[in-house]
Amino acid sequence: MKKIALVLVPSILVVAFVVYIVQRSGPTPSTAQKQTFVYCSEGSPTNFGPPLVTDSVSGTAIDAIYERLTAFEYGETTIIPSLAESWTISSNQLTYTFQLRQGVSFHSTPYFTPTRDFNADDVLFSIDRQRLTDHPYHTVGGGQYVYFNSMSMGDIIQGVEKIDDYTIAITLSKPNAPFLANLAMTFMSIYSKEYADKLIEEGKLEDIDHFPIGTGPFVFNRYIQDNTIRFEANPRYWEEGLPRIQNLVFAITPDANVRFQKLKSGECHYVTQPAPPDLDAMRADPNIRLSSIPGLNVGYLAMNVEKEPFGNPLVRQAVHHALNRENYIEAIYLNNASVAKNPIPPTMWSYNDAVEDYPYSVERAQALLAEAGLANGFETDLWTLPVTRPYNPNGRRMGEMMQADLAAVGIRVNLVTYDWPTYLERSNRGEHSMIQLGWIGDNGDPDNFLNTLLGCSAVEPGNNLARWCHREFNDLVTRAMESTDLSERTSLYRSAQEIFKREAPWVSLAHSIVFRAMSTRVQNHKINPVPPADSFKYVELE
Repeated sequence: MKKIALVLVPSILVVAFVVYIVQRSGPTPSTAQKQTFVYCSEGSPTNFGPPLVTDSVSGTAIDAIYERLTAFEYGETTIIPSLAESWTISSNQLTYTFQLRQGVSFHSTPYFTPTRDFNADDVLFSIDRQRLTDHPYHTVGGGQYVYFNSMSMGDIIQGVEKIDDYTIAITLSKPNAPFLANLAMTFMSIYSKEYADKLIEEGKLEDIDHFPIGTGPFVFNRYIQDNTIRFEANPRYWEEGLPRIQNLVFAITPDANVRFQKLKSGECHYVTQPAPPDLDAMRADPNIRLSSIPGLNVGYLAMNVEKEPFGNPLVRQAVHHALNRENYIEAIYLNNASVAKNPIPPTMWSYNDAVEDYPYSVERAQALLAEAGLANGFETDLWTLPVTRPYNPNGRRMGEMMQADLAAVGIRVNLVTYDWPTYLERSNRGEHSMIQLGWIGDNGDPDNFLNTLLGCSAVEPGNNLARWCHREFNDLVTRAMESTDLSERTSLYRSAQEIFKREAPWVSLAHSIVFRAMSTRVQNHKINPVPPADSFKYVELE
């Protein structure tokens, strides 16, 4: 499909671009060495287009380049100003008027030199690209705006008006409690309209998501697929004193054990997703610092209700009973996680602890299959996660354990996997029967789990991997999204969790602790509770 295929820029173009960038003047080797921060990431980005991506691998790279109207406080979920320095909300909660920050420069690169600063035209372009089907960039990259569509932003945003060069008014069709938090999410990043117009003149519209231009702390230098991404500090960044490192390198290293070895040898300063078996060795190493926070996440096994026999809730309940999740917590997470019974983590407000979970029971699973007319079981595919994620550190191993558990109740499972971009692309199209995935909360609001992952509007864009549209559930989460009364929202979300558990479109697997490992030279580091967990604007090397 276009969204993924466009990542694979012809090799001749990539080589020419890399050579061009490398030949630019820069710091001397000795200076550059001292100023270079190397991050061992776990995978390749799908692309650099903020509204097109849903994975945190891409989101971390995009966060270095782009900014949004609002932001999350570093290491927290508090909403703070960013490209909008202030805002007001009308008494009916429908009109948000943003005063934009002045004197913010877009990046200068060999492929684009801006002639003006950031202004209202850029905000209008960035929102309308996703909102308006007749926008010249709407279909670029495939036009699959998963977050925007699954969160019903097209229905929620009634209009975007430029009041003047530094004032924007966004009018909503109905109140939306998490709106300011949603604006801080990656998919609402602000592009340069001037750069977009230049690409139209050149007939290179697709370049907007592969050769990015933003206002963020780092300027994109080059990307060598499955190898490295290189950035340089933005010399005209608007926040004084930031960033604190000159060169940022993403060393793409899918194997967690290899990431650990690179950290020990000094090849990397910071590694993501350390393997649970390596945690004790990291704690014992005097040159390594290990950080952790309770994860705002959930790992799950989604069952595609459009593929038989998973349209039958009895079958889904049987699968839930068949899986020994306590064993997974011990063997896969090494007890650095807890069994999940709800689709939102227990640290999130409105969590319903009264929900009754499905206990592990071979007998109960077999009885439910027999009741569904499948006493002899059935055969199906199970897609295993191809990357290391905090909500599932070893998808293949978990798949093997699931395969054995399901075989015990007569369900014969074929394990399938793909590279990460293909895994996301094909699952968004609904090609899977059962699939491992998970979610890290984007904005600290239950809507980001219950509506974004399980709402009816999330089926077509692909975020709802169960492809489950339950009208009563959907009505509850929609009403909660539109309410500004916290107690009412809490009650609605708790009721929605009860329906989710009864209908069982997922097996909710685990809520994990999030770990990061780094050299003791790394200073001013915090793990963000919302994506991207890894942000490098404030870090520095001692």
